[in-house]
Amino acid sequence: MDKKHPLPPFTEETAKEKIQMAEDGWNSKDPNKVSLAYTMDSKWRNRGTFLNGRDEIIRFLRYKWSRELDYKLKKTYWAHSDNRIAVRFEYEYHNPDGQWFRAYGNENWEFDENGLMAKRFASINDEAISEKDRRL
Repeated sequence: MDKKHPLPPFTEETAKEKIQMAEDGWNSKDPNKVSLAYTMDSKWRNRGTFLNGRDEIIRFLRYKWSRELDYKLKKTYWAHSDNRIAVRFEYEYHNPDGQWFRAYGNENWEFDENGLMAKRFASINDEAISEKDRRL
């Protein structure tokens, strides 16, 4: 079984390390690479979309990044417990028509003993912005 360090139980320091690793992975926009941080049967809620397993995660991320162009993400620590981490995030992107957006949200993560994310629950809101108002 693959291990993805740091492993739970998390300290504030290792939770922040895990968050930075997730941010770096998502900013790579590589669905295959990102999927390796999740268990084979990982459960997701992303807005109103429910996913099960790496294959669905990869398909979802491929589609996401084909529509959310010049995507840039920033995650920040919110809280943690033994095997759970909560983050706040924002990301910016533009759609194929050139309209920019900033998305805000919260994620709740639960990890297995090998440090792979078994559950990811994301609540996200998008706000249309002008390109001059970008922060990321």
